[in-house]
Amino acid sequence: MKANLLTLACLLCVMTNAFAQTSYRIPETAAHFLTMGPDARAGGMGYAGTATSADANSMYWNVGKLADAPGSFGASATYSPWLPYLIDGAWLGYATGYKKFKNGQVVGASVQYFSAPWIISAPVFSSGRDIAFSGSYAKQLGSHVSVGATLKYVSSDIGNNVVTGVALKPARAAVADIGFYYKSISPDGEGNENMVWTIGATLANIGPKMDYGSGHEFFLPTTLRLGGGFSYTASGQHKLNVTAEAGKLLVPTPSPGRNVNQKPYLEGVIQSFSDAPGGFKEEMQEIVVSMGAEYWYKNLFALRGGYYAENKKKGDRKFFTTGAGVRVLKHYSLDFAYLIPTNSGSPMKNMYKVTASVDF
Repeated sequence: MKANLLTLACLLCVMTNAFAQTSYRIPETAAHFLTMGPDARAGGMGYAGTATSADANSMYWNVGKLADAPGSFGASATYSPWLPYLIDGAWLGYATGYKKFKNGQVVGASVQYFSAPWIISAPVFSSGRDIAFSGSYAKQLGSHVSVGATLKYVSSDIGNNVVTGVALKPARAAVADIGFYYKSISPDGEGNENMVWTIGATLANIGPKMDYGSGHEFFLPTTLRLGGGFSYTASGQHKLNVTAEAGKLLVPTPSPGRNVNQKPYLEGVIQSFSDAPGGFKEEMQEIVVSMGAEYWYKNLFALRGGYYAENKKKGDRKFFTTGAGVRVLKHYSLDFAYLIPTNSGSPMKNMYKVTASVDF
C-alpha cells in the first residue's frame, strides 16, 4: 500500500510540473468537499440540480427551491464513496431536513461530511476530515417566485502535517449561499396534462478565505450556477423532467509568477470573470455544463440519465450518469445513481450514490 501511495505521489508531482509548464490553469480552493454534489437524484441527472423540482436536497443545489418542496416536512440522507477506484474508505455523507410554516416560509438544516483515510499533503500522507453544518430559510414571494439563504459553519482538516516547519491546523469559516427559483405551470382544463417551466440561480459558498495555519490563505469554492428546465406530465401517469445548467467557479485563475490567493476575497470574485491569462476564450473554458432527464411512471418509479462536461484544461471531468428511484407508501423514496466516465482510465470509476428520503 505504501508503495502505491508513493507512486501516486510521484505521479501527482510530475502532473503538477507538467501543468505549470503548459496552459493548464486549474483554480485552487480550500474546502473542496463543498463542491461535491451529495444526492442520488441530481447525481443521476448529470449533477444538475439548480432548476429541478424541489426536495429536501434543495438546500445544497438551490435554497430558493426549498419553499416549493413537497409536504410540510421532509428529510433525506445520502452515502457516496469517493474515488473508490483509487482510495479505500473515502466517502461523502449528507443529511438534510426541512419544515414548512405559514405564509410560504420554510426552515431547514443539513450536515455534509467528507472523510478520507489518507490524503496527499506533501511531504507526508495523513487523514482528512471536513464537515459543514448549515441552516436555511426560504420564502415564497408569489405564485411563481421563491428565494432563500443558507448560513454554514465549515471546518476543513487536512491532517496534522508540518510544512516548512509550520504545523497545519483545521481551517474554519462562516459561509453563505443565496438562491432564486422561478416556476410557471400551464395545466390543461382537466388536470391530466401540464407543462411546468423552471429557472434557477444560486451563488454558493460566499465567505472569507481559509488558512490551514501555514500563513497562506485559499479562496472558498464560491460558485455561480444558472439553470433552466421543464416538466411535462401526460395522462396523469407519465412525467418527463428535463434540465440543464452552467456553473463557474468564482476564484482567481492561476497565473505564472503570481500568487493569486493574495488578492482580497471580493476583488478575487469580481475579477474571476476577466482575469484568465488566455482572455475571454479561457474564461469560457472555466464554465462547467451539466444536463439531465428524469422519467416518472405514476410517481412511483423513476429512471434518470445525464451528462457532465468540464474543459480539458480546467480539470477534464467528463462523464455520463444514470440512476433510478422508487417511491413506496407515498412518503418514502430510495434513489441510486452511478457515474460513467468517458475516459476508461478515469479515477472516477465505480462512484455511486444512495439516498433515502421521506416527506409528509
